[in-house]
Amino acid sequence: MKNRKNIRSWKLMQEAIQIKFFKYLGLDSNLQPLAFSFERQASSLQLPASVVIVFFSLFTFHSLSAQQLQSYIQTAEENNPEIQAFNLRYEIAEEKINEVNSYPDTEFGVGYFVSEPETRTGAQKERLSIRQMIPWFGSITARENYASSMADAEYVEVAIAKRKLTLSVAQSYYQLYANSAKQKVLQENIELLETFHELALNSLEVGSASAVDVLRLQMRQNDLAQQKVSLEQEFNAQQVLFNNLLNREQNLSVEVYDSLFIPQEEAVERERIAEVHPELLKFDRLYESVAEAEKLNQKEAAPKLGFGLDYINVQERTDMSLADNGKDILMPMVSVFIPIFNNKYKSVTRQNELRQKELEAQKSQRFNVLQTKLEEALSGRTSAKVTAYTFLRNLEQADDAEEILIKSYETGTIDFDDVLEVQELQLKFQTGLIEAVKNYYMQSAVINYLSN
Repeated sequence: MKNRKNIRSWKLMQEAIQIKFFKYLGLDSNLQPLAFSFERQASSLQLPASVVIVFFSLFTFHSLSAQQLQSYIQTAEENNPEIQAFNLRYEIAEEKINEVNSYPDTEFGVGYFVSEPETRTGAQKERLSIRQMIPWFGSITARENYASSMADAEYVEVAIAKRKLTLSVAQSYYQLYANSAKQKVLQENIELLETFHELALNSLEVGSASAVDVLRLQMRQNDLAQQKVSLEQEFNAQQVLFNNLLNREQNLSVEVYDSLFIPQEEAVERERIAEVHPELLKFDRLYESVAEAEKLNQKEAAPKLGFGLDYINVQERTDMSLADNGKDILMPMVSVFIPIFNNKYKSVTRQNELRQKELEAQKSQRFNVLQTKLEEALSGRTSAKVTAYTFLRNLEQADDAEEILIKSYETGTIDFDDVLEVQELQLKFQTGLIEAVKNYYMQSAVINYLSN
């Protein structure tokens, strides 16, 4: 009976070891035969097994993850209230064009002579007047151009907000991925420790292990279970944050794919700041708006024309008969407003010149900041890639150590202190690999924000 139990436990342990490498890469164990077949075909190329498996998985799962993330980003752009607010600001700026496309208000006047002035043809009783001011030629077009340039600047703000939202959604998604992957790794380690626990109980029965070994394995399981519960709580909080970015119900579940992999090769062309990056384009649009503001200022400094018409009602005289007796008065008028004291407009011109220089300096400064962020992101992504491959190599060596422990169990000389030490190292390497992959994609999201 003991021999049968030992054989069963040993088979369970072998099975756990066999599929473990697939699980921490995010693969289903059902893919194992196909992956090993692929490995044998690649052996002639002398590729490591881990690299073969990673590339096999990359083409299977990574595109699905990208599609899912893109769907979330699209939902966020449609629902996020901040984006909606920026769109409304842009619509307000566009409507401003219609506001400035108008003449000044027409002035109507009515006057009644309390003390009637006498004229040869009769006494004046009342006066009706209408006046209309007209800006200098081209002034309204200048106002429209200025309002349009301000609307263009607001549109760039919408593009910036969408980019920042895309970055936030992507990074939040990768945080959820890392948390979910760590939970699965912990669960797998708990199950593996359960297998070792059965082996320890069997060894205890035959006197090759102590009760302390069994208790230490149980305590290690309890510790991993507590870590898993903590990760679940963190996942729930991160999920609320993610759903808030999408402006949807907080309790909706987020679909996070199991697999994210680092490509073997990067793009040949080095990433650089996009020539039309919205954060830089914003300064160009503001610069153009200042230029349009100066054109408008020049038009405002030009003379203004006014046209009017006065009608005066004259009472007919009864004491004598005259030609044109009681004839009403109709008086057309033209007025010109000349800004003789134009220091105000000269000051505005000087302000516009200084404002343009300020925008040029701000654009240069912002470019330097973006360039620094890009270099930091590129460095961080490269570092994450190196770290990930280091953890992969360490995991392979940890698996070799685990195989040695299996052989030790066959000979009845297994040391459960070594079991716990190797298992702890494996968990460290697995979670480290997940963190490295997460950091790689988070830095890639920053690079995408800056360079596309």
